[in-house]
Amino acid sequence: MASDSFSSLSISAEQIANLESLGYKKMTPIQAQSLPHVLKGKDLIAKAKTGSGKTAAFGIGIINLINPRFFGVQALVICPTRELADQVGKEIRRLARAVPNIKLVLLCGGKPLGPQIGSLEHGAHIVVGTPGRLQDHLTKGTLKLDGLKALVLDEADRMLDMGFAEVMEDIISYTPKSRQTMLFSATYPDTIKQMSRTIQRDPVTVTVESEHKESVIEQLFYEVKKHERNSTLLALFEHYKPETTIVFCHTKIQCDEVASMLRDNKIEALAIHGDLDQRERDKVLVRFSNNSCSVLVATDVAARGLDIKALEAVINYELPRDPEIFIHRIGRTGRAGETGLALSIYTPSDVMRLNAIEKYQKKPCVSDVPESLDRDPSFTLVPPMVTIQLDGGRKSKIRPGDILGALTGDAGLSGSQIGKIDIFDMSSYVAVERDAARQVLSYLADGKIKGRAVRARKVR
Repeated sequence: MASDSFSSLSISAEQIANLESLGYKKMTPIQAQSLPHVLKGKDLIAKAKTGSGKTAAFGIGIINLINPRFFGVQALVICPTRELADQVGKEIRRLARAVPNIKLVLLCGGKPLGPQIGSLEHGAHIVVGTPGRLQDHLTKGTLKLDGLKALVLDEADRMLDMGFAEVMEDIISYTPKSRQTMLFSATYPDTIKQMSRTIQRDPVTVTVESEHKESVIEQLFYEVKKHERNSTLLALFEHYKPETTIVFCHTKIQCDEVASMLRDNKIEALAIHGDLDQRERDKVLVRFSNNSCSVLVATDVAARGLDIKALEAVINYELPRDPEIFIHRIGRTGRAGETGLALSIYTPSDVMRLNAIEKYQKKPCVSDVPESLDRDPSFTLVPPMVTIQLDGGRKSKIRPGDILGALTGDAGLSGSQIGKIDIFDMSSYVAVERDAARQVLSYLADGKIKGRAVRARKVR
């Protein structure tokens, strides 16, 4: 059996000490199974869900092969979304602290090209980016991959779902054939097998079981007639009263309709799907992650890669066609030692999907009827926090401490009334307790942050 101690790996003592300082006590299953192969330079297919520690599984490996004295791109990580690329970039920077002079550049859409070109001109060892923007730089000749040693495709299945197959093929055509290629995927459809055959050499396959312990995630299925989906969804909220929930739908239109129906019934909900522009998407994610929105209604593609720490419930408005997607959906609850709730609505025509889930999980699904749910017509779900948007961010040199200092100083709030603070290039978001929102807006109408007036508004 493989050791789960980082000291068993062929990495430097400085790197091991850095991992300990970052709270990496022992390897997760995906790290223990992957890292020995990654460090030997082998190609890898790793099947593991979000939250399994996969970033460190490839991050430690690519840091180990970087030569800091050579200022060319030696490792490339491709991610499906800007959010995931941001997370991955931050984590690799933390992992690289023990190695002096390693430079990482983030190349994502939604940002101007100019500063990115400038960063690349100064030299980069590691690039993390999204497919479209990476292709832009390669086409312009501002990104060179001739000296690439390692390529990582993170959430490869999702990139294929989003229609990036040809773009990824184009990006890979710019890389040397001798590179090491690591492919991380939550599911393993035929399209991934096909991709592996064309871009990898004798890959080692590692699978971390995605099944969930019954004691951690309680699963319940409710059989309904097609026209009863909405009333059953409301009944689930009224009966279980979860404070944070993702509702999964199949289509963008369905997401908008379900979110609107929940809001009409006094349940604060926002939809997230591919039609939102980056700014709107950022706002939705900020509000959900800082407790100023209680329910996120999402498609599978839009929800992948979201960094959501505590989620009480996942509700399947419809069962997915693939049982692996079902497992991936419900794995978003019951994390970090908490218990979770997975509730699913299905109609008689969905029985084949239910059977597929039973077969995949090797156990029967516990089915119930909506009549068993206790209805509470007075139920409302209003989040405890409100998000305030400030017209000033990184470009204005605003930091979280500046906002916290202004609100706990002159504005008169206590630290406990202030929640998560998110800083973007041109704007910042701060969550405050609902009762304190008026006090904050009143202060910011005349008050200052970092010595300068900042326009503020409540995000709705």
